[in-house]
Amino acid sequence: MTDNSPDAALLAKAETLTEALPYLQRYAGQTFVVKYGGHAMGDPELQRDFAEDVVLLKAVGINPVVVHGGGPQIGAMLKRLGVESRFVNGLRVTDAETAKIAEMVLAGSINKDIVGWIGQAGGRAVGISGKDAGLVLAEKVGLRDPDPLQGIERHVDLGFVGEPIAVDRSILDTLSNAGIIPVVAPVGVGADGTTYNINADTMAGAIAAAMGASRFFLLTDVAGVLDKQGELLTSLDPAAVEELRADGTITGGMIPKIETCVAAVQSGVDAAVILDGRIPHAMLLEIFTRQGAGTLVSAKAAR
Repeated sequence: MTDNSPDAALLAKAETLTEALPYLQRYAGQTFVVKYGGHAMGDPELQRDFAEDVVLLKAVGINPVVVHGGGPQIGAMLKRLGVESRFVNGLRVTDAETAKIAEMVLAGSINKDIVGWIGQAGGRAVGISGKDAGLVLAEKVGLRDPDPLQGIERHVDLGFVGEPIAVDRSILDTLSNAGIIPVVAPVGVGADGTTYNINADTMAGAIAAAMGASRFFLLTDVAGVLDKQGELLTSLDPAAVEELRADGTITGGMIPKIETCVAAVQSGVDAAVILDGRIPHAMLLEIFTRQGAGTLVSAKAAR
């Protein structure tokens, strides 16, 4: 007599699908904005995983919008061309020559690479920048840098570095409604036509707020926000974030990322998630499983 019962692996796959079902129903028709960058962008296997995840989201009725970074690639190109990079508070000082190179790398090679990966995974994507169709109106960033030796603050001119002041979502809606995944380079334009390089996290957060996104994902090179024992904090609200900053739990490069998440949530995004982009299919684990995979920030902390 032959045993026709399914094996454990097949049953596990079926259970995974049933676990995902309520999340598929909850997010159908919703917009997810994904900031993509870090080491995941430079690893071929992770590139493929990311593209497959984005195509899967689109296939199950979710509308993903990808906003990408490219700092390391810009730095490599500047070095190759003999242009020295200088940073203040994590922002690259960008003169006219650097701005042109940054736009070439961001809106050119990186943007089209990602579009290509999505196409290879079976999806349809179009690459644009914040300059296209008036997507992102920007203004020059003003920065004051404290000088501890002098006890004063000095104004720092970052050059052609901007921040979003308005987002016209119509081009993103048009693409999404046509079954196309928008891939956005973090370049914007000022009211006078000046081109500005924009921090990708900030750009993605502004787009997520304008889209009224259900989820805003920040794919980074860390697991998320860790407590002082190194354990992952899976759910936070703005008040908890302030407490963790005050007691020194959240420090360094995590501060601007968590600030971007809080700003997005306070601007109408349902929840923002800091995820480790080095984990294969991290977005799917976060979206379609009960335990999640990163640090979720929402108006009222909950999983």
